[in-house]
Amino acid sequence: MRAVHINIDEQTLSMLDADRVIKRFSISSALRGVGQRQGSAQTPLGSHYVRAKIGEGMALNTVFVGRRPTGEIYDARLAAQHPSRDWILTRILWLCGRQVGLNRLREVDSMARYIYIHGTPDTEPMGEARSHGCIRMRNRDLLTLFNWLPAGCPVIIVQS
Repeated sequence: MRAVHINIDEQTLSMLDADRVIKRFSISSALRGVGQRQGSAQTPLGSHYVRAKIGEGMALNTVFVGRRPTGEIYDARLAAQHPSRDWILTRILWLCGRQVGLNRLREVDSMARYIYIHGTPDTEPMGEARSHGCIRMRNRDLLTLFNWLPAGCPVIIVQS
């Protein structure tokens, strides 16, 4: 069975098949650490699954706002025009929590918090916490993950 394991302390995402690591990537989780609450800008822990895969067939570096492509392709010129934009690029894997009271329903609902695994500009560092709550990945790494996993795939987010 395919699954994704995210380790916040190591800043890694592992693709698992029958509990065997197929591939491991460097990621960037929340600058504010881990936490479950709406508005916290923290990465939620616990058992999740991929509720939706968004962006299939779109070009590398496609810009998304509100889970919709804007028609823009990220480049240095666009970055200079919008220096404070939180870039969501290439693909979106929208996560839904499985644990009521921890990451599902009410003020701790990961899906309602719009927690994604998504692409980010290649200029952004990986291996260190810098996001607003989501899991950021290199765009080409995200494409590999996106094409490998099915919707509904389990995603576990832990601290060591």
